[in-house]
Amino acid sequence: MRRLVLFLLGGVLVLAAVLLARTLGFTTRQVTPEPPAALAVDADAVAARLAGALRLKTVAASEGSAGEDAAFDALHAYLAEQFPRVHAALKREPVGPHSVLYTWQGTDASLRPVLLMGHLDVVPVAAGTEGAWAKPPFEGVVEGGFVWGRGALDDKGSVLAILEAVEALLAAGEAPRRTVMLAFGADEEVGGRTGAVLIAKRLSERGVRLESVLDEGGVIMSGTVPGVQAPVALVGTSEKGFVSVELVVEEEGGHSSMPPPRTAVGILAQAISRLEAHPMPTRLQGGSRELFERVGPEMSFGMRLLFANLWLTEPLVVSQLASKPTTNAAVRTTTAATMFQAGVKDNVLPARARAVVNFRILPGDTVAGVLAHVRDVVDEPRVKLSTLAFESEPSPVSPTDTESFRALERTLRQVFPQVLVSPYLNIAATDSRHLVGLSDNVYRFFPIHLQREDLSRVHGRDERIAVAGYVDAIRFYAQYLRNTAR
Repeated sequence: MRRLVLFLLGGVLVLAAVLLARTLGFTTRQVTPEPPAALAVDADAVAARLAGALRLKTVAASEGSAGEDAAFDALHAYLAEQFPRVHAALKREPVGPHSVLYTWQGTDASLRPVLLMGHLDVVPVAAGTEGAWAKPPFEGVVEGGFVWGRGALDDKGSVLAILEAVEALLAAGEAPRRTVMLAFGADEEVGGRTGAVLIAKRLSERGVRLESVLDEGGVIMSGTVPGVQAPVALVGTSEKGFVSVELVVEEEGGHSSMPPPRTAVGILAQAISRLEAHPMPTRLQGGSRELFERVGPEMSFGMRLLFANLWLTEPLVVSQLASKPTTNAAVRTTTAATMFQAGVKDNVLPARARAVVNFRILPGDTVAGVLAHVRDVVDEPRVKLSTLAFESEPSPVSPTDTESFRALERTLRQVFPQVLVSPYLNIAATDSRHLVGLSDNVYRFFPIHLQREDLSRVHGRDERIAVAGYVDAIRFYAQYLRNTAR
């Protein structure tokens, strides 16, 4: 017995030594680059130009609603007027109905181009809710240190900041060695089929292979990672896929006074209940795992101990992440029942019941895998399954050990030296998913510092962007081009 106790004690001591050694070796991975090059930005002027773009109601066409064609035409004319150097020096190609591709030719044709993306379209504002906004959504008001209006954050702020950066570099007489491309879609909010899809097709037909792609996506956030006080720049290295599964049950109708043991509603309700009770499995991988590997060294000792030893603590970490909706999405393909339709009268048995369940697909899972999961869990032949028209596979995970990511990381630490840089999994879809076949290095990040309450402004009420933050975004894009294209 004494030998057993000594053996167990020795094992505990060895384990403690391993845990401690790994924790002490879990040191910062943040870079300390040289200071950025200076860039003069007139805050009032750039805010006014963004405000002018927000006044144009560029809502893309979608099922059941026409697009604002005149607004898109006016926006393109406005951009040509406000950014004369860009339109004189860069080749401009219209793509599809309202999208555009700009090319700033580099001096070294042997280098692969870098591509910066954004989108010109915005989501609509529900009719009758305009009065609830602090500032009218399409009047582009500059007040209180903010530019207010639909599209300020998603995504005209990004597009205009990129154009401001290129205009400023041209004004300073700078020219890239590496070709720079700017791709601005006009239908990202409705799938990108006549914008980014056609841009990707055009580049593919020309045999273009891109060094890197930078689109909207993550932002700089404070208070997002437990135990980390510093703001964190969340760079999307991948994004989740999307599929909505339709479940339909068709049964005999009739009078509710003589019901069968289970009606169409009951059969379908049980199917939904099973799906919610049996979600897809959890995994800590890709950007979600790297997030903790990157910022973990900046935490207190106890938290460092936890994340330095994921080989042992991963089940505990994943269990905690899966317990909250905000973090559950980072570790599994999520299941969300979003629609349920059945019946026409309270005393009539419905002949048909229909439900829709939306899945946001974790990289590593697939649309086909989701459908197989639904079939296995529902296990009811009376429930017919199909998918709705729009679906998207999750993107590959872009590497973080390449010069492309290091340039992005270096730029962030130059312009925002107080910020920690980390990969993460982008939960929402972006146009960049259509270009993953053209580059291994596809990143999703808009260089703006937001508070948690600002997230509801995206697609919501009172969308706005801080003027000071917008100026920093312009400086970021300029420095990023200096780091990647010179």
